[in-house]
Amino acid sequence: MQFELFIKKLARRFGVDLRAYRPARSEAARLARMLEQHRIDTVLDVGANTGQFARHLRSIGYRGRIICFDPLQEAHAALVKLARTDPALTVAPRQALGESSGEVEINVSANLESSSLLSVSEAHLQAEPRVRTVATEKVPMRRLDEAVLSYLSPGDRVFLKIDVQGYELPVLRGAERVLGQVIGVQLELSLQPLYQGEPLFREVIDAVEALGFALYDANPCFSDDATGRTYQVDGVFFRNEAS
Repeated sequence: MQFELFIKKLARRFGVDLRAYRPARSEAARLARMLEQHRIDTVLDVGANTGQFARHLRSIGYRGRIICFDPLQEAHAALVKLARTDPALTVAPRQALGESSGEVEINVSANLESSSLLSVSEAHLQAEPRVRTVATEKVPMRRLDEAVLSYLSPGDRVFLKIDVQGYELPVLRGAERVLGQVIGVQLELSLQPLYQGEPLFREVIDAVEALGFALYDANPCFSDDATGRTYQVDGVFFRNEAS
């Protein structure tokens, strides 16, 4: 035990936190089991950024189809490049997704992945300065119902991942017709406002549960290093009747 503590302390000096690895209890293992249990064969990755979630899915053993959506020019180009190495990954045209069609302006963050249709809050900036807006891009907006028509077949069992920085509920409201095929949903739940006007976790959970889903898992995804306070968690939901 003393040797184990010594190794952990030594590793922390180099910025590494060593913990006992328990495969059955890890976040990745839980997601892999849930996707397998519910026989997911198609993932809609809304807010795919440069493909972080797609790569994560492949790392945990998911081999089904992934359809990626992202409106930003730089992120979209990275997705197209990733798709060249993954035959089961499809990249939809550049577009934002919401509850209506038209044109919108998106705030591009310094770290790219925190870009949003909403303005970033002061608390978010204090916790992570790299979320500051450095540019804007005008992009088309469509409903997911329309954007996904050419990609889905009636028998597909769909997992919908939404990572759109506070704009999750408008995406869901624009997916009314496709939700009948959606078996599971993953989206961000903010415990404190990170973007101006975004709904907080209670409202989002209530909205998703009202659509017939139950909360299966929650994992912290953003916290303040200075205070230790968690600001955001990833919530994973599956249909109550899914099996």
